[in-house]
Amino acid sequence: MTRISRGYVARRRRTKIRLFASSFRGAHSRLTRTIIQQKVRALDSAHRDRDSQKINFRRLWVTRINAVIREKGVSYSYSRLINNLYKRQLLLNRKILAQIAILNRKCLYMISNEILK
Repeated sequence: MTRISRGYVARRRRTKIRLFASSFRGAHSRLTRTIIQQKVRALDSAHRDRDSQKINFRRLWVTRINAVIREKGVSYSYSRLINNLYKRQLLLNRKILAQIAILNRKCLYMISNEILK
């Protein structure tokens, strides 16, 4: 039986996969089967790490807010600040509060003092 040349379809598919893996090292950027395995692994890691990135940033924001709040007085803490914010129905998320804490501490102190009154 004679060999049939498959044409351009398979080559085009492999080229597209190779473009994704062009930055990989060694066989991970040259061999088709290895490229496919690494692509699956890379996309899986990216999906997983997007979730963990959100968790890590929220943790960072909470730490920053807590550090700035505790500078003013030891009796006042992050949890009390957030609780009082909810009681007053002030809708400021942790990202914005952390930016205020870093860029303008006096503004955060003013917010916390207004909440306490």
